[in-house]
Amino acid sequence: MNIKMLALGATALTMVTGTALAASSAGTSALDDPAKMSPFFTDAGMKTLRSEADFKTAWKSMKPEEQKAVLKDCGDATINKAHADFCAKAKMMGG
Repeated sequence: MNIKMLALGATALTMVTGTALAASSAGTSALDDPAKMSPFFTDAGMKTLRSEADFKTAWKSMKPEEQKAVLKDCGDATINKAHADFCAKAKMMGG
């Protein structure tokens, strides 16, 4: 009985730790940085994208390494799902 409880406890701990790690790594995306991303949106909540012309202007104002980081993040399925509209436009601009 004690071995079953230890195994169950270890499994639960593994699941909780995995979830916490996933949540913390998701927060490190360049797409979650309001300072970098606000030029692409019309609102403070970053829900409404700017026009294509304004988006293009904002994209060109980014450093090449920032553009690469954004495109890399957009290549991640989990991050892309949360930022699908933005990533679609960014992919059109960057490659």
